[in-house]
Amino acid sequence: MKSALRFVIITFCALAFVPAHAESHTEAGLINMQGQGEVAAEPDTAYVTSGVVAEAKTAQEALQENTAAMAALIEVLKTAGIEDRDIQTSGFSVQPVYVYSDQRNADGYQQPPRIEAYRVANNVTVRVRDIANLGTILDDMVSVGANTINNVSFAVDDASELMNAARREAMADAIAKAELYADAAGVGLGPIVSISENGGYNPPPQPLARVEMMAADSKASVPMQGGEVNYAITVSVQWEISQ
Repeated sequence: MKSALRFVIITFCALAFVPAHAESHTEAGLINMQGQGEVAAEPDTAYVTSGVVAEAKTAQEALQENTAAMAALIEVLKTAGIEDRDIQTSGFSVQPVYVYSDQRNADGYQQPPRIEAYRVANNVTVRVRDIANLGTILDDMVSVGANTINNVSFAVDDASELMNAARREAMADAIAKAELYADAAGVGLGPIVSISENGGYNPPPQPLARVEMMAADSKASVPMQGGEVNYAITVSVQWEISQ
């Protein structure tokens, strides 16, 4: 009886200490690669952020002056063919204008600042679908009282096909790199494990390539150069390595 019990215990211990490398399953190696794709196109849409800054002794006077100028600005935009959906308020503020003094009171303390006026600023972001008419529109905006143009940028209105072209280019780039490394390492590329898009493309509106502003009282329209806009994609791809 004692010998039989000893045999069972010894057999159990042997099974418990089977080395891990004896398992039949082996995990495949992986190769990770990034690819970049970028395409350029001529823009067909412009975005302009413009508005009016008005200053007066009282906030109410400044607001009234600003409102009248903004109404004229919006009217000239509509006359130029800009639709309501392409005009959006992008900033509005009413702020006091302070005057600071170096004078001191009887106790030697510096006099506090005083409010001299009030400043009202109102901005709109406008989408211009007719780029050929952009210079004329800018000139008209200034002529009716727009005294701020903070940004002009260009984009392609429907960039879906451009983005898809950039994706194809990025994938081809990743595959080419992976094949090169696999060949140099003397291994093969197995099935793809994962594909992920890291973004990194430039969404519209794009920064302006070139802007040349002429004097507001010039008879010529403001010359504008749209240049090209770029859309870029980065993709990460993972393969199994085949020996």
